[in-house]
Amino acid sequence: MGIRTRFIIIMGLLSLLALVALGWASYKFSTRAAMQSAASKGEIIFNYLQAQRHFFRKNQTPLISELIEKDRFYPNLMSGFAATSTTFDYFNQKMPGFMIKYAADNPLKETNRADDFEDTILKQFRQDKQLKETSGTISKNGINFFYRAIPLKVDHPDCLQCHSDPAVAPKDQVVIYGTESGYNWQLNDTVASLVVYIPISEAIAQAKQNALFLLAIGAGCLIFALFIISIFLERGVVRPLIRLNNRTEEISLGKGLEQPVVVASNDEIGSLSRAIDRLRISVGRMLSRR
Repeated sequence: MGIRTRFIIIMGLLSLLALVALGWASYKFSTRAAMQSAASKGEIIFNYLQAQRHFFRKNQTPLISELIEKDRFYPNLMSGFAATSTTFDYFNQKMPGFMIKYAADNPLKETNRADDFEDTILKQFRQDKQLKETSGTISKNGINFFYRAIPLKVDHPDCLQCHSDPAVAPKDQVVIYGTESGYNWQLNDTVASLVVYIPISEAIAQAKQNALFLLAIGAGCLIFALFIISIFLERGVVRPLIRLNNRTEEISLGKGLEQPVVVASNDEIGSLSRAIDRLRISVGRMLSRR
């Protein structure tokens, strides 16, 4: 195997390793950026929902209590959960893919019942009273999400007017939702978890595409660089060495001693050619003394 071939193989392998490392780093960087972006979006949605719930409790609930009879119940007017969920539905029409859920294992509205994953989160909040939030990634129905969840506690006695005993709950509420679920809540109990789902499938796919694109560009540059190096080695190293090798063999046989060995180069090959030329002169002198 010639010098050029060995050099190209070694350079190719090293460049390939560097290229794979660069592609992996690009994928990891893009994925991390996608997670940070999802977390930022989740923070914005959380703050909006919390602000809306705060407004509902501080401003809307007292006014509604004065205007509506005791046993009447209009979910979108009197339930903070229903109001924020309905508002988010309108938001979702403009920004599809995002999801929120007031996940509970004893919900008044059945659509809020926690699935297995959300039930695990709810248990974590109940077991660890100091845990304020949790986040991570999950796949639902083939779609990847970044999720963020916070516990929801019964932190005000007003909540118990609707969720303590069905007998004291508004009659309209009982008619709408029944008496099987959503009751027997206790003050300070963690009864639900607000979970926000931020879609990241497109961002992850884009990260993979960016990494592959970078690999493709890198591979093209690598092939071009190896081609240029191959030409340089052929013209600047291999051919001069072949000429020097042939001249050295001729000198060893006492042939062509009158022809100087000249390689127009100031590098190591030039030094080698000058050394061989000195050898030519020495051999010529030795042969002339016989």
